[in-house]
Amino acid sequence: MSDYINELNESQRAAVLYNDGPSLVIAGAGSGKTRVLTYKIAYLLENGYQPWNILALTFTNKAAREMKARIARQVGVERAHRLWMGTFHSIFLRILHAEAEHIGFTPRFTIYDTADSKSLIRTILKEMKLDEKVYKPGVIQSRISNAKNHLVTPAGYANNRETYEADNAAKIPALREVYRYYWERCRQADAMDFDDLLFYTFLLFRDHPEVLTRYQEQFRYILVDEYQDTNFAQHSIVLQLAKNHQHVCVVGDDAQSIYSFRGADIDNILYFTKVYPGTRVFKLEQNYRSTQTIVSAANSLISKNQWQIHKDVFSEKAQGEPIGVFQAYSDVEEGEIVVNKIAELRRTGGYGYADFAILYRTNAQSRVFEDVLRKRGMPYRIYGGLSFYQRKEIKDVIAYFRLVVNPQDEEAFKRIINYPARGIGDTTLGKIAQAAGMNNVSLWAVLCEPLTYGLNFNKGTLGKLQGFRDLIDGFISGQEEKNAYELGVDIIRQAGIIADVCQDNSPENLSRKENIEELMNGMSDFCGQRREEGNEHIALDDFLSEVSLLTDQDTDTDEEGEKVTLMTVHSAKGLEFRNVFVVGMEENLFPSGMSGDSPRALEEERRLFYVAITRAEEHCYLTYAKTRMRYGKMEFGAPSRFLRDIDTRYLSLPQEAGIKRRVDEQALRFRQRITSGNFTKEKAPLQEEIRLSMSRNLKRMDKMSSVPSSPRAVNELQAGQMIEHERFGRGEVLKVEGADENAKATIRFKHAGDKQLLLRFARFKIIE
Repeated sequence: MSDYINELNESQRAAVLYNDGPSLVIAGAGSGKTRVLTYKIAYLLENGYQPWNILALTFTNKAAREMKARIARQVGVERAHRLWMGTFHSIFLRILHAEAEHIGFTPRFTIYDTADSKSLIRTILKEMKLDEKVYKPGVIQSRISNAKNHLVTPAGYANNRETYEADNAAKIPALREVYRYYWERCRQADAMDFDDLLFYTFLLFRDHPEVLTRYQEQFRYILVDEYQDTNFAQHSIVLQLAKNHQHVCVVGDDAQSIYSFRGADIDNILYFTKVYPGTRVFKLEQNYRSTQTIVSAANSLISKNQWQIHKDVFSEKAQGEPIGVFQAYSDVEEGEIVVNKIAELRRTGGYGYADFAILYRTNAQSRVFEDVLRKRGMPYRIYGGLSFYQRKEIKDVIAYFRLVVNPQDEEAFKRIINYPARGIGDTTLGKIAQAAGMNNVSLWAVLCEPLTYGLNFNKGTLGKLQGFRDLIDGFISGQEEKNAYELGVDIIRQAGIIADVCQDNSPENLSRKENIEELMNGMSDFCGQRREEGNEHIALDDFLSEVSLLTDQDTDTDEEGEKVTLMTVHSAKGLEFRNVFVVGMEENLFPSGMSGDSPRALEEERRLFYVAITRAEEHCYLTYAKTRMRYGKMEFGAPSRFLRDIDTRYLSLPQEAGIKRRVDEQALRFRQRITSGNFTKEKAPLQEEIRLSMSRNLKRMDKMSSVPSSPRAVNELQAGQMIEHERFGRGEVLKVEGADENAKATIRFKHAGDKQLLLRFARFKIIE
């Protein structure tokens, strides 16, 4: 037996050595999944299989490269190089190039990316005289993609009553015709989109049994990584290839199935043993990543899911500290708490910045943490995405702000003159730019008087230019009477930006909408804080000055070195960090409000939380805010139901949070049911309970949030007293100066540091 086999634990070794039939390897978080896959392939190569007889399918090129490199160390570079190992799309593209003529394509067919696909859809909509505002290209593309991933042809789509009724309800009844034309036009162009790489592979094998037989005989053993992430098409193709010999091994973790929005179907792994009778199931339950406490906490959380393959994950590492739960008064204080904790752990534990990750449910949440990290001079990176102020939608809005403050700003002018689309094309902009250059004036000057500078546009173009000029002029004139936030709201509404990002509910547009809303939250917060500091009028250029100091630091593109990592939980899957903060643990944020009361959706949100916790090696912290700025207004929230899903033995809960007693009672009931044998899955808390909890919070805190402090509170404030501020949380009054309207207080906040507030505008209450 090869030496490397002895490196495996008992469960891993059993999974590697069994090759007599279908096998399902359930790999818990941090349990050595990649090691099992690579050693299994190496073992097959040493026991009668040739490299070209093994098909190994992954979801990322990175995973394929890493596994191939590991295998090469065991069996040599040459043999490893000849493996059929890669992503589903890359492997099937290779097959389709070789077999293209069987399905009516040439071997040199083109691959359409998402932009190409959407462009073709727009062309078809125009030819069919369909309104793009109704038949939104993004929605059409998504529905066609979904049909293909479920292996539904245009004919099948047209004949399906459910899709017909769904399209009618969405007021897009002609979608079936659009799909048919799109399919035909791709074939005419000798082109496939990404979904076609799966679909046509399935059709090739279905309609040409001699081709299928050839590949069945070639691929004597099939391995699939991350099987919980497969969609119907991927599952079906694997079944086609493995149907006869049944030599298939799939590896995954149903507890980490978090990509249903991409078409992943958890049932593929849950019911694998039904599809492949006689399957041997192997469970990798030893976690090599996290402390015992983190593993136990994650187990207690995921046990609340009904649809799962049960496993008892354990760790032999140190017990570790309980998972810390922090309550913040606001999202602003939440950012301060997290960054303070990072500073403390660096000081006491000797950690580097790269040992920390901040995980959030939505991209928009990054803003608060980015702002605090910048102000503290802590380096960070956004993993798998752009820094908040570098996102396109944010740069578009900021460009509007810049042009309103300074109409001579050429770059801002060029960026937004046709955003949102108003029919001012590149040709028109080019003529304006040429005239400006010839006359040594700004683009704005030419726009205001095109005839003076020799531009004789037609009536339609002149009308569009006049409309844009009037729009910006209106904003410019509003600067005197409105503060930055009020003017910002006018701009995003009247310019049509919000309407543009709300065209459909695609994940991309929802993210853009959340980011713009978060920018407005930041503006509202900026104005509120400056007002408390004694500034009566906060202008748009004041906000731009603040933002420019932040965005200047975004030009650092060096992703290496010591940096705190910020990312969504979805992006964190497959990664690990010594210290992890999971932030925004509130109802309607995590779990997402989009999940509603759907049991399946809520279970996926719980699996997503499980993924977040299991990224941590040594320390895990959960934070939530009692108040969060949304749509420019303060909103109150309840702690996430998921906090109550974790056994309190593994948590360090804030006494004042108002959830400790409820969590303890629920955990006790849960343990009693197990002990008595009367165990049923815990139901998610009712929306009514959440509503009542929020109502209690509102009654307790409405005075503090709805209006500035009462004159009595202002007059009674003295040094040494403790106050509770709406955004900064608890603080001690160091000194009070002035009187009546000019009264100011210097306050040392627990997390936000020292601040001087003008009391007549400050939102606080005296608590001691």
